[in-house]
Amino acid sequence: MEKSLERLIERLQILPGVGRKTAQRLAFFLLRIPEEEVRGLVEAILDAKTNLNLCEICFNYTKRQPCSICGDEDRDHSLICVVETPAEILPIERSGRYRGVYHVLHGVLSPMDGIGPEDLRIKELVKRLKDTSVNEVIIATNPTSEGEATAIYLARTLKPLGVKVTRLARGLPMGADLDLADDQTIWNAIEGRREL
Repeated sequence: MEKSLERLIERLQILPGVGRKTAQRLAFFLLRIPEEEVRGLVEAILDAKTNLNLCEICFNYTKRQPCSICGDEDRDHSLICVVETPAEILPIERSGRYRGVYHVLHGVLSPMDGIGPEDLRIKELVKRLKDTSVNEVIIATNPTSEGEATAIYLARTLKPLGVKVTRLARGLPMGADLDLADDQTIWNAIEGRREL
C-alpha cells in the first residue's frame, strides 16, 4: 500500500469510533471526491481548531466571549444545565424548549481512567453558583455508570450551596448518549427532571 494512503488511514483512526475498516472506507471516499471538497473539509477543520476557544463562563466552544448562549439576555440565567461535553448542548437546543444556560464539565468522573473532580470543570461551576443568582441546576450527564456517579457527586457538592439540583428524567435509555436522542425524548427528560 502507498505510504500516503497508509498515513491517511492511520490519521483517520484518531477519530472516535473509527477503526481500520472505517478509516479505509473514509480514505477511499476522500480520494474519490473532488479536490475542492477535500480542501473545504480541511479548511473547516483548521478554521474550527484555530478560531474556537472555550467560553469563559460555560466552557462551550465559541469564537467570541462570552458565547452566544451566555451572552443572550433573553435566556434564563438562573437555570443552568450541566452537560458532559459541548456535543450534548446541541440536542437540548434542538428541542427548542430549554431557555436556560449551560455548564460543560468536559468529561465525567472515572476513577478507572484516573479522572477525578479536579479534572473536570466542577470548581468553576461552584464558583459560578457563588458569584451569580442561580435557582436550579439540571444535571444532564449521560445515563451511564460514570454519568450517574458524576451526577451524585455534583448533587452532594451543589446542594449545600442552597441551589435546587435536579436530574433529567428517565426518558433517556440507560447506556445511551444524549447527543443521539431525538428531540421529544430530550424534552420529556427535561420536563420530567427530578430533584437529587
